[in-house]
Amino acid sequence: MSIRRNRTVMAEINMVPFIDITLILLIIFMVMSPLLVQMQLTVDLPKSNAINTQAEDDVIRIEVQKNGSVLIQNKTFTLANLEKELVLHMGKANKKTILVQADKDVPVQRVVDVFDIAKKLGAAKLGIGVLSKE
Repeated sequence: MSIRRNRTVMAEINMVPFIDITLILLIIFMVMSPLLVQMQLTVDLPKSNAINTQAEDDVIRIEVQKNGSVLIQNKTFTLANLEKELVLHMGKANKKTILVQADKDVPVQRVVDVFDIAKKLGAAKLGIGVLSKE
């Protein structure tokens, strides 16, 4: 008496190795992404040939130096004193444009801090200045 068993071919794909590899890659990307975000972005400022069409009276130029100091009309200030100085330059008419020019080695966060202070004081427009091609 022999019992005959029907053997059929199993035609299913085993998904366990695929899921294992996917989870390992997910873990690797989760570990690596904070390291990639912390890398500092280096940006060289572009050069422009455009001519300034706005009146100079409406523009307040702020230069952010590499050492952290801030220049307004060739007077040096710290970032902490910038708000007081901007209040004096803007006056009661807040229709002025703030033009921020920064050294290309300045961290972007310092430029953003200057923008935040200017926006808090109610500047009409904010802009980024570039070096002219000369």
